[in-house]
Amino acid sequence: MKLITAVIKPFKLEEVRSALTDLGFQGMTVTEVKGYGRQKGHTEIYRGAEYAVSFLPKIKIEVVVPTGQADKAVAAIQNSARTGQIGDGKIFVSTIEHTVRIRTGEADDNAL
Repeated sequence: MKLITAVIKPFKLEEVRSALTDLGFQGMTVTEVKGYGRQKGHTEIYRGAEYAVSFLPKIKIEVVVPTGQADKAVAAIQNSARTGQIGDGKIFVSTIEHTVRIRTGEADDNAL
């Protein structure tokens, strides 16, 4: 199994969710986060005063998928989250050693 963690722009969340659902992937964890990469933040003006925003709002999505379907899930996230602008985000893929569904005790692929 693979854990796919994607950090994307907030307004792309529904498109990514829809793309993964259309491929049959069930369940995801979504967290509102802040961060920066090459964007390095930006400046804003509030009540006439200019200030720097170092950390930009992002969405972190975590999805666990069978190993054989990880590339398909990554492609779906990449295609649906892309705007072509700096700050589109990143996708990380990690290996999951063991999974247990708490309610039933099912393990590994059966727990997905």
